[in-house]
Amino acid sequence: MYDNLGNQPGLPGPPTNTQQNPVNAFYGAGSGLIRGGLGAYGEKILGSSSEYVQSNISKYFSDSQYYFQVNDQYVRNKLKVVLFPFLHRGHWTRITEPVGGRLSYKPPIYDINAPDLYIPFMAFGTYVVLAGFSLGLHGKFSPEALNWLFVKGLVGWFLQVSLLKMSLFSLGSGEAPLLDIVAYAGYSFTGMCLAVMGRIIWRYSYYFLMPWTCLCMGVFLVKTMKRVLFAEVRSYDSSKHHYLLLFIALAQFPLFIWLGNITVNWLF
Repeated sequence: MYDNLGNQPGLPGPPTNTQQNPVNAFYGAGSGLIRGGLGAYGEKILGSSSEYVQSNISKYFSDSQYYFQVNDQYVRNKLKVVLFPFLHRGHWTRITEPVGGRLSYKPPIYDINAPDLYIPFMAFGTYVVLAGFSLGLHGKFSPEALNWLFVKGLVGWFLQVSLLKMSLFSLGSGEAPLLDIVAYAGYSFTGMCLAVMGRIIWRYSYYFLMPWTCLCMGVFLVKTMKRVLFAEVRSYDSSKHHYLLLFIALAQFPLFIWLGNITVNWLF
Protein backbone atom coordinates (compact mmCIF):
# COMPACT_ATOMS: atom_id res chain seq x y z
CA MET A 1 0.00 0.00 0.00
CA TYR A 2 3.03 2.24 0.43
CA ASP A 3 4.16 1.69 -3.14
CA ASN A 4 1.70 4.24 -4.53
CA LEU A 5 2.52 7.11 -2.19
CA GLY A 6 4.63 8.94 -4.82
CA ASN A 7 6.51 12.10 -3.85
CA GLN A 8 4.52 13.55 -0.98
CA PRO A 9 5.40 16.82 0.66
CA GLY A 10 7.81 16.40 3.47
CA LEU A 11 8.98 12.97 2.40
CA PRO A 12 12.28 12.49 0.58
CA GLY A 13 11.92 11.19 -2.94
CA PRO A 14 13.84 8.34 -4.48
CA PRO A 15 17.43 9.15 -5.39
CA THR A 16 18.03 10.12 -9.02
CA ASN A 17 20.98 8.88 -11.04
CA THR A 18 22.88 12.01 -12.17
CA GLN A 19 25.94 10.19 -13.51
CA GLN A 20 26.33 10.58 -17.29
CA ASN A 21 26.85 7.57 -19.47
CA PRO A 22 30.51 7.63 -20.59
CA VAL A 23 29.56 6.17 -23.97
CA ASN A 24 27.12 9.04 -24.65
CA ALA A 25 29.67 11.62 -23.52
CA PHE A 26 32.29 10.18 -25.83
CA TYR A 27 29.78 10.06 -28.70
CA GLY A 28 28.74 13.67 -28.17
CA ALA A 29 32.33 14.90 -28.06
CA GLY A 30 33.24 12.87 -31.13
CA SER A 31 30.25 14.09 -33.12
CA GLY A 32 31.07 17.67 -32.16
CA LEU A 33 34.63 17.28 -33.39
CA ILE A 34 33.42 15.68 -36.61
CA ARG A 35 30.88 18.43 -37.21
CA GLY A 36 33.46 21.11 -36.51
CA GLY A 37 36.05 19.50 -38.76
CA LEU A 38 33.60 18.96 -41.60
CA GLY A 39 32.31 22.50 -41.23
CA ALA A 40 35.78 24.00 -41.40
CA TYR A 41 36.70 21.78 -44.34
CA GLY A 42 33.47 22.67 -46.14
CA GLU A 43 34.01 26.37 -45.56
CA LYS A 44 37.55 26.04 -46.91
CA ILE A 45 36.36 24.24 -50.04
CA LEU A 46 33.43 26.60 -50.64
CA GLY A 47 35.57 29.64 -49.92
CA SER A 48 38.30 28.61 -52.33
CA SER A 49 35.71 27.62 -54.95
CA SER A 50 33.90 30.94 -54.70
CA GLU A 51 37.20 32.83 -54.93
CA TYR A 52 38.14 30.77 -57.98
CA VAL A 53 34.78 31.41 -59.67
CA GLN A 54 34.86 35.12 -58.86
CA SER A 55 38.43 35.48 -60.11
CA ASN A 56 37.57 33.75 -63.38
CA ILE A 57 34.38 35.76 -63.86
CA SER A 58 36.24 39.02 -63.30
CA LYS A 59 39.07 37.76 -65.48
CA TYR A 60 37.00 36.82 -68.51
CA PHE A 61 33.81 38.86 -68.16
CA SER A 62 34.78 41.85 -66.00
CA ASP A 63 32.13 44.17 -64.54
CA SER A 64 29.26 44.81 -66.96
CA GLN A 65 28.52 48.23 -65.44
CA TYR A 66 32.01 49.36 -66.41
CA TYR A 67 31.09 49.27 -70.11
CA PHE A 68 28.16 51.67 -69.78
CA GLN A 69 29.93 54.53 -68.00
CA VAL A 70 29.79 56.91 -70.97
CA ASN A 71 28.70 60.46 -71.73
CA ASP A 72 27.97 62.49 -74.86
CA GLN A 73 31.56 63.67 -75.27
CA TYR A 74 32.92 60.12 -75.09
CA VAL A 75 30.39 58.88 -77.66
CA ARG A 76 31.28 61.63 -80.12
CA ASN A 77 35.03 61.10 -79.74
CA LYS A 78 34.73 57.31 -79.89
CA LEU A 79 32.72 57.46 -83.11
CA LYS A 80 35.45 59.64 -84.62
CA VAL A 81 38.10 57.10 -83.64
CA VAL A 82 36.11 54.16 -85.05
CA LEU A 83 34.95 55.81 -88.28
CA PHE A 84 38.10 57.88 -88.90
CA PRO A 85 41.02 56.07 -87.23
CA PHE A 86 43.50 57.82 -89.52
CA LEU A 87 42.69 61.14 -87.84
CA HIS A 88 43.37 59.85 -84.33
CA ARG A 89 46.60 61.54 -83.30
CA GLY A 90 46.67 60.42 -79.70
CA HIS A 91 47.94 57.16 -78.25
CA TRP A 92 46.03 53.85 -78.40
CA THR A 93 46.95 52.59 -74.92
CA ARG A 94 44.45 52.50 -72.09
CA ILE A 95 44.82 54.61 -68.95
CA THR A 96 45.34 52.78 -65.66
CA GLU A 97 44.72 53.83 -62.07
CA PRO A 98 45.50 52.18 -58.70
CA VAL A 99 42.39 50.58 -57.16
CA GLY A 100 42.61 48.41 -54.04
CA GLY A 101 46.37 48.03 -54.25
CA ARG A 102 46.43 46.99 -57.90
CA LEU A 103 46.23 48.68 -61.28
CA SER A 104 42.86 48.88 -62.99
CA TYR A 105 41.72 50.45 -66.24
CA LYS A 106 39.77 53.68 -66.12
CA PRO A 107 36.13 53.51 -67.36
CA PRO A 108 35.23 54.76 -70.85
CA ILE A 109 34.02 58.12 -69.59
CA TYR A 110 37.64 58.93 -68.66
CA ASP A 111 39.46 57.03 -71.43
CA ILE A 112 38.71 57.25 -75.14
CA ASN A 113 40.54 53.95 -75.77
CA ALA A 114 38.47 51.96 -73.26
CA PRO A 115 35.87 49.59 -74.75
CA ASP A 116 32.18 50.20 -74.09
CA LEU A 117 28.97 48.37 -74.89
CA TYR A 118 26.70 51.40 -75.24
CA ILE A 119 27.82 52.27 -78.78
CA PRO A 120 27.76 48.64 -80.05
CA PHE A 121 24.24 48.02 -78.75
CA MET A 122 22.93 51.33 -80.11
CA ALA A 123 24.65 50.72 -83.44
CA PHE A 124 23.26 47.19 -83.67
CA GLY A 125 19.71 48.40 -83.03
CA THR A 126 20.14 51.22 -85.54
CA TYR A 127 21.44 48.75 -88.13
CA VAL A 128 18.35 46.56 -87.77
CA VAL A 129 16.00 49.59 -88.03
CA LEU A 130 17.79 51.01 -91.08
CA ALA A 131 17.86 47.61 -92.77
CA GLY A 132 14.12 47.20 -92.17
CA PHE A 133 13.50 50.70 -93.53
CA SER A 134 15.55 49.86 -96.62
CA LEU A 135 13.41 46.78 -97.21
CA GLY A 136 10.28 48.89 -96.80
CA LEU A 137 11.43 51.30 -99.51
CA HIS A 138 11.60 48.35 -101.90
CA GLY A 139 8.25 46.93 -100.80
CA LYS A 140 9.80 43.86 -99.16
CA PHE A 141 9.29 44.65 -95.49
CA SER A 142 7.63 42.11 -93.21
CA PRO A 143 7.98 41.17 -89.52
CA GLU A 144 9.59 37.90 -90.55
CA ALA A 145 12.16 39.73 -92.66
CA LEU A 146 12.98 42.00 -89.72
CA ASN A 147 13.48 38.95 -87.52
CA TRP A 148 15.84 37.47 -90.09
CA LEU A 149 17.83 40.72 -90.19
CA PHE A 150 18.09 40.68 -86.39
CA VAL A 151 19.39 37.09 -86.45
CA LYS A 152 21.77 37.96 -89.29
CA GLY A 153 23.23 40.82 -87.26
CA LEU A 154 23.71 38.59 -84.22
CA VAL A 155 25.44 35.95 -86.34
CA GLY A 156 27.74 38.60 -87.82
CA TRP A 157 28.56 39.89 -84.33
CA PHE A 158 29.31 36.35 -83.18
CA LEU A 159 31.59 35.73 -86.17
CA GLN A 160 33.52 38.90 -85.43
CA VAL A 161 33.94 37.94 -81.76
CA SER A 162 35.09 34.46 -82.78
CA LEU A 163 37.62 35.91 -85.21
CA LEU A 164 39.17 38.20 -82.60
CA LYS A 165 39.12 35.61 -79.84
CA MET A 166 40.72 32.88 -81.96
CA SER A 167 43.37 35.31 -83.14
CA LEU A 168 44.30 36.12 -79.55
CA PHE A 169 44.31 32.44 -78.60
CA SER A 170 46.61 31.57 -81.49
CA LEU A 171 49.08 34.18 -80.24
CA GLY A 172 48.92 32.92 -76.67
CA SER A 173 46.78 35.78 -75.37
CA GLY A 174 43.38 34.28 -74.67
CA GLU A 175 42.90 35.94 -71.30
CA ALA A 176 41.41 39.21 -72.57
CA PRO A 177 37.98 39.82 -70.96
CA LEU A 178 35.21 38.50 -73.15
CA LEU A 179 33.17 41.70 -72.88
CA ASP A 180 36.15 43.64 -74.22
CA ILE A 181 36.17 41.46 -77.33
CA VAL A 182 32.36 41.75 -77.66
CA ALA A 183 32.67 45.54 -77.51
CA TYR A 184 35.46 45.69 -80.10
CA ALA A 185 33.50 43.42 -82.44
CA GLY A 186 30.29 45.43 -81.96
CA TYR A 187 31.90 48.62 -83.25
CA SER A 188 31.53 47.12 -86.73
CA PHE A 189 27.87 48.14 -86.75
CA THR A 190 28.76 51.83 -86.62
CA GLY A 191 30.28 51.57 -90.08
CA MET A 192 27.41 49.36 -91.25
CA CYS A 193 24.89 52.00 -90.18
CA LEU A 194 26.78 54.62 -92.17
CA ALA A 195 26.86 52.44 -95.29
CA VAL A 196 23.19 51.42 -95.09
CA MET A 197 22.12 55.01 -94.48
CA GLY A 198 24.15 56.10 -97.51
CA ARG A 199 22.35 53.51 -99.62
CA ILE A 200 18.98 54.83 -98.45
CA ILE A 201 19.87 58.45 -99.21
CA TRP A 202 21.73 57.82 -102.45
CA ARG A 203 22.07 54.34 -103.73
CA TYR A 204 25.45 54.79 -105.40
CA SER A 205 27.10 56.19 -102.28
CA TYR A 206 26.97 52.66 -100.86
CA TYR A 207 29.75 51.57 -103.23
CA PHE A 208 32.03 54.23 -101.80
CA LEU A 209 31.00 54.04 -98.14
CA MET A 210 31.21 50.26 -97.86
CA PRO A 211 34.92 49.94 -98.81
CA TRP A 212 35.71 52.98 -96.66
CA THR A 213 34.00 51.58 -93.55
CA CYS A 214 35.66 48.20 -94.11
CA LEU A 215 39.07 49.83 -94.32
CA CYS A 216 38.48 52.02 -91.26
CA MET A 217 37.21 49.11 -89.18
CA GLY A 218 40.20 47.02 -90.22
CA VAL A 219 42.62 49.77 -89.17
CA PHE A 220 40.79 50.28 -85.89
CA LEU A 221 40.87 46.57 -85.02
CA VAL A 222 44.54 46.24 -86.01
CA LYS A 223 45.50 49.16 -83.76
CA THR A 224 43.35 47.82 -80.91
CA MET A 225 44.51 44.21 -81.17
CA LYS A 226 48.13 45.32 -81.38
CA ARG A 227 47.65 47.22 -78.12
CA VAL A 228 46.09 44.16 -76.49
CA LEU A 229 48.93 41.95 -77.68
CA PHE A 230 51.66 44.30 -76.47
CA ALA A 231 49.94 44.59 -73.09
CA GLU A 232 49.40 40.84 -72.54
CA VAL A 233 51.86 38.89 -74.68
CA ARG A 234 55.51 39.01 -73.69
CA SER A 235 56.96 36.73 -76.35
CA TYR A 236 55.45 35.88 -79.70
CA ASP A 237 56.41 35.26 -83.29
CA SER A 238 56.58 38.70 -84.94
CA SER A 239 55.82 37.38 -88.43
CA LYS A 240 52.84 35.39 -87.18
CA HIS A 241 51.67 38.44 -85.27
CA HIS A 242 51.65 40.64 -88.38
CA TYR A 243 50.01 38.00 -90.56
CA LEU A 244 47.16 37.55 -88.13
CA LEU A 245 46.58 41.29 -87.82
CA LEU A 246 46.50 41.52 -91.62
CA PHE A 247 44.01 38.63 -91.71
CA ILE A 248 41.75 40.44 -89.21
CA ALA A 249 41.79 43.56 -91.40
CA LEU A 250 41.05 41.66 -94.62
CA ALA A 251 38.27 39.62 -92.99
CA GLN A 252 36.25 42.81 -92.53
CA PHE A 253 35.51 43.04 -96.24
CA PRO A 254 33.50 39.80 -96.70
CA LEU A 255 31.82 40.29 -93.32
CA PHE A 256 30.72 43.85 -94.15
CA ILE A 257 29.57 42.88 -97.63
CA TRP A 258 27.46 40.07 -96.17
CA LEU A 259 25.92 42.28 -93.48
CA GLY A 260 25.38 45.11 -95.95
CA ASN A 261 23.47 42.91 -98.37
CA ILE A 262 19.96 43.74 -97.14
CA THR A 263 17.67 41.06 -98.56
CA VAL A 264 14.78 38.94 -97.36
CA ASN A 265 17.04 35.88 -97.32
CA TRP A 266 19.48 36.60 -94.48
CA LEU A 267 21.97 33.96 -95.63
CA PHE A 268 22.95 35.83 -98.82
